[in-house]
Amino acid sequence: MTASRPNSADVVLVGGGLANGLIALRLKALRPELRVLIVERDASLGGRHTWSHFATDVSAAIGDWLSPLIVHRWEGYEVRFPGHCRDLTTPYLAITSDRFHEVVSAVMGEDCWTGVDVAALDETRVTLADGRVIEADCVIDGRGPRSSPSLALGWQKFVGLEVELTAPHGLDHPIIMDATVDQLDGYRFLYSLPLSPTRLLIEDTRYSDGAALDQDALRADITAYAAARGWTIARIERQEDGILPIALAGDIEAHWRESRLPQVGLRAALFQPITGYSLPDAARLADEIATLPAVTSATVRACVEGRSKQSWHERAYYRLLNRMLFKAAQPGRRYIVLERFYRLSQGLVERFYAGRITLADKARILIGKPPVPIPAAMAVLSERSVFPKDEHS
Repeated sequence: MTASRPNSADVVLVGGGLANGLIALRLKALRPELRVLIVERDASLGGRHTWSHFATDVSAAIGDWLSPLIVHRWEGYEVRFPGHCRDLTTPYLAITSDRFHEVVSAVMGEDCWTGVDVAALDETRVTLADGRVIEADCVIDGRGPRSSPSLALGWQKFVGLEVELTAPHGLDHPIIMDATVDQLDGYRFLYSLPLSPTRLLIEDTRYSDGAALDQDALRADITAYAAARGWTIARIERQEDGILPIALAGDIEAHWRESRLPQVGLRAALFQPITGYSLPDAARLADEIATLPAVTSATVRACVEGRSKQSWHERAYYRLLNRMLFKAAQPGRRYIVLERFYRLSQGLVERFYAGRITLADKARILIGKPPVPIPAAMAVLSERSVFPKDEHS
């Protein structure tokens, strides 16, 4: 096919982010007879990101095939709140965009096209900005989140600085939430990953009602936090930043009517509703797509749409908790919701993040003194409180 029809492929993955990169790896491993092409506008795959997850978020089989991508693994993590601090022993893993690019581009070889802009796409062709047209049986849109009138969202905004310190930082495991800091722009916490004895990735994260991100302000706040911890920054190696969706409510059926293409990743509303983490969903979806009897736009669309809708309905409880966090709690006191959660058992915390909570877990999370005013909590029980369905159906 490649020799006789150079501008054709079996699968074209538009966008070289996490979801499409994982799909590429699984297709190359399980369907080597297919020509799979990645088209990415930037010079490298994966942007500037660090993707983290708990070991318990994915199955052992998925963990095995993800292992070449893993750069760091820690045998536990820490959380800090004004009322209590806690160490947990759940392993925590991280993938860097540099490793992601290295592994995926090596597997894809000459079929990894970077620095290429896409002008248009539909179910059977991709038109590049230079006028070339690629024909394909399957076109998958993985170009990141898109705005949708069918979803009501809050926002997790962050700026992260990878820094080299003048002296060892003393951390042997990550601090994934340090909420002992001033609460600004909603729920705020600092996140610190120890990358070497003298190197840290420090992120300032805000769970906010609005999507505006003041990068200069957050960089200054990170520098102030480091100084308060006694860490002197010798140099900043790189910056990453992002604005991730936090699902509050919505009409998933209407969301999928907005596009005819197979969409993956954040574009498909496939992310953990509270953390915004998308890697576990992306890895499971990559396995599903690679084992379809036929890989076409229609079959992949049906697969992803089905998975997206099923996950959306299964995660209604998470959206309820998000509404309590964003709509029932006062912005400066949102941290209390998470502080209370982290007093629960480690097993429950693991099941919660992995999306496997039981009815007993749901009851346990809500039992006891509520972290938000009861009238405010009652007012957001229904998704219609923030997203009247009849206006969007």
